[in-house]
Amino acid sequence: MMTDYQSRAARVLGRIEELAAISEDAQGVTRTFGTEAFQQGRALVESWMRAAGLETRLDAIGNVRGRLVCPTPTAKTFVIGSHIDTVVNAGKYDGPLGVLLGLDLLEQLASQRAELPFHLELIAFSDEEGVRFHTTYLGSKVVAGSFDTSLLQRPDAHGHTLAEVLTAMGGRPEELAVDALPPESWLGYFEMHIEQGPVLWERPAPVALVTAIAGQRRVELTFRGMAGHAGTVPMLMRQDALTAAAEFVLAAELFAQQHGRNLVATVGKLQLPQSASNVIPGEAICSLDLRSPDESQLAAAYAQLQVQAAGIGQRRQVDVSWNLIQQTAPVACDAALNAQLAQAIAEAGQEVISLVSGAGHDAVPISQVAPATMLFIRCYQGISHNPLENVELPDVAAALKWQSGF
Repeated sequence: MMTDYQSRAARVLGRIEELAAISEDAQGVTRTFGTEAFQQGRALVESWMRAAGLETRLDAIGNVRGRLVCPTPTAKTFVIGSHIDTVVNAGKYDGPLGVLLGLDLLEQLASQRAELPFHLELIAFSDEEGVRFHTTYLGSKVVAGSFDTSLLQRPDAHGHTLAEVLTAMGGRPEELAVDALPPESWLGYFEMHIEQGPVLWERPAPVALVTAIAGQRRVELTFRGMAGHAGTVPMLMRQDALTAAAEFVLAAELFAQQHGRNLVATVGKLQLPQSASNVIPGEAICSLDLRSPDESQLAAAYAQLQVQAAGIGQRRQVDVSWNLIQQTAPVACDAALNAQLAQAIAEAGQEVISLVSGAGHDAVPISQVAPATMLFIRCYQGISHNPLENVELPDVAAALKWQSGF
């Protein structure tokens, strides 16, 4: 017979399946910001919040917000949140699991008619992944009051601006500032999320508290050489953009391998405009994703790899352009909230495991205005951003138990 936490976990997982069935394609889960599938998924989550008895609304950026209101109007607000948008061909749990775990807690409190000394708000953020407009944390930046209004004119791949997409889905670009929670009204922020890494799976352990979130710097590099005939240009006379890019890819990997466990470097994208099998590449474009929880180490890696890229270009007579696309500073999770979370885990008789998140989360912009922390939940082999993404019922039940203790 299932315990109460197990039956609640089964309900959460059932809702995960129901939400995952709403997708832009039938093969995996794709629910990008502003699409019809996104709006259908958002409506489903809103209906669950309303049925739970929460004071529910859609804000100007499209976040779904459900609130348990404290009788004291001047009380501060504690927020539980995560996101409901996805990457392309995603898994089911990245984002929605945190939202639906939070919904379970608020349902329990609403059913008990609990009167809290603070407002408790659940937020399903509209766009954390940044797939459509190539900018992350749209939903949480609005709530944190740090949204850059110049982004409203940014186009998607089809030329539709963010402002146009927002208006079409019922959003209100002119009211974004109104939906921010003022810094003085915040009590704290808590986010539950799958680990997206293999540590808990390998130990094995159901949950871990997050001590920090790595900072990121994302760069686009363009190598420009000289296109030429593959059969007639001697090897020592070539200005091959692709071999220059390839040398940089390996240099970035080696640099991160040699500089400790707190730094990772990834080249995840490589483009060859006007490529052909019998043409020496004249242009190669690649990405660089640098991450570290140590700001000084991140800055040093950024500077040194930029110097290495320039050196490669000089040796190979290839021009190199270096364009910083995105930069976020590392975030330290709140020590007081983590102490409470650690106590709840320990009182349940479990080992307290601390992890640094290499992935970004909505907790990043929120941490600029409020104490924030996170709980990681074990996922199958650490796989994420992939249809194989999975969690197990006992781990979800454990998260519900420690959430309640927290």
